[in-house]
Amino acid sequence: MNALAYDGPGPWILFFPLIWAAVIFAGVTLLRRTVRGGRGGPWRAHAVPDGRSPIAVLGRRFAAGEIDEDEYWRRLSVLDEQFGPHSKHGAA
Repeated sequence: MNALAYDGPGPWILFFPLIWAAVIFAGVTLLRRTVRGGRGGPWRAHAVPDGRSPIAVLGRRFAAGEIDEDEYWRRLSVLDEQFGPHSKHGAA
């Protein structure tokens, strides 16, 4: 009678690689969502309903002739102060 007999790892050996695959998948997914969210800039929370940034909307209005060049630059400077990379709301 051998009470300490070892029959090998059994089917549980497949469980641990699946756990590691799930951990790696979750990490990659979280990283991609974080990077993708940062790429859009801080104005995403303030975007218009179709997802465009206020700066893109301003550019479209200037290109369409709805506002003149002076108005464009004045509004762009305000948006840069609020959403630019050097403001307290911007990404470092």
